[in-house]
Amino acid sequence: MCGFKNVHLESDPRKAVDLFAQNDGFAVAMIDITMPGMDGLELLGIIKTYSPNTECIMITAIDEARVAVECLKKGAYDYLVKPVSRDDLARVVGHALERKRLLDILDLGKGGTLPVLDHEQAFKRIVTRSPQILRILKEAELHAASDVPVLITGDSGTGKELLARAVHDASPRAGSSFLPVNMAALTPGIFDAEFFGHTKGAFTGAVRDRAGFLEQSHRGTIFLDEIGTLPLDIQGKLLRVLQEGEYIKIGTSKTRKADIRFIAATNADLNNLISGGLFRKDLYYRLKGAWLHLPPLREREGDIPALTETFLEEFGGAGGQRIERDTMTALMGYDYPGNIRELKSILQSAVNLARGRAIRTEHLPGDVGKRTPALRTGPAGNSEALVPLEEMEKSHILKMYDHTDRNKSQSARLLGIGLNTLRRKLVAYGVK
Repeated sequence: MCGFKNVHLESDPRKAVDLFAQNDGFAVAMIDITMPGMDGLELLGIIKTYSPNTECIMITAIDEARVAVECLKKGAYDYLVKPVSRDDLARVVGHALERKRLLDILDLGKGGTLPVLDHEQAFKRIVTRSPQILRILKEAELHAASDVPVLITGDSGTGKELLARAVHDASPRAGSSFLPVNMAALTPGIFDAEFFGHTKGAFTGAVRDRAGFLEQSHRGTIFLDEIGTLPLDIQGKLLRVLQEGEYIKIGTSKTRKADIRFIAATNADLNNLISGGLFRKDLYYRLKGAWLHLPPLREREGDIPALTETFLEEFGGAGGQRIERDTMTALMGYDYPGNIRELKSILQSAVNLARGRAIRTEHLPGDVGKRTPALRTGPAGNSEALVPLEEMEKSHILKMYDHTDRNKSQSARLLGIGLNTLRRKLVAYGVK
């Protein structure tokens, strides 16, 4: 339930203490107040000492205000009185998990250490060495544990669909379908048939039953790409599905449940569309249960070399194809209005032109290869002098090393290099 991998049942409170002494990663603990060998309130205090972020729910046979107050004073999230119904248990645990998820999101901005993903495989296709992006991915992972709708914003080519798919793959719905839908292609005349589906004979041309997008996505995730282009006169129909969690297939009168996770994405400013009367404010807030914003590539520190390496491997150039230092400097100095998608196209073209030789600046498009700016503007508007690639690499590696509190294993994993390679570089930099 709720996508958590580790569920432990323990009847001996002393063994529970040992468990929390070794692992502070439990999201929720349910504690019976009356246990042999140790009082439940005592165990609550010990658990909160070892794992202050664990939400604790107390189970008691005594329905007294005094007991409830004592539980809450010692840090319990809530308490339940026996006999506990299944519905009450699901409700309280669900609320506790949601509270923990929100607190974990708030904690992402605190401290200098980089977050660690629990579902690395789900996010493997997103290449990054940027602390900013790593925090966005961790926030996405935390949202994935719930069914809250997610709105992803960012310029074209920043990887919004990749992030949406990663949220699905990190969620409890990962075993079901992920259906991307281009909302820009939908018109009022085809929306109902495409989304709700229809039965044979429901209208002229309906020669057989057809499952709509909602039916195809049952128990899975539907990705509403380019949501800002959806015509205003059909936004209300989508809003009703989000609000009521149900729909009616064309040609029937039966109401069907829409057990679906909704993720939407746009490169448009929805607030401007709302101000212009082109997008419904109530739909906006319904879609924005959680909001993830992907910054443009020019603001993703360290990601251009990482993405370049990945794309060259994808194009079959990892074996012997080199990229010259001046070429890398030119790539680092370009602003990429088309973002990651544009970088990939540039490198694909360069690989074709180089024909197995080292990639030189003349293999790059004119607006990239011939542009050798003396200064580069960073995301905050500050200008930084371009430096040789070796110095840039050294600076990035040392910065990552400091971000992980000098943890070599974590640094190597986040940098995408081998542990021995990192050790050799640190020795070369004079770092002990």
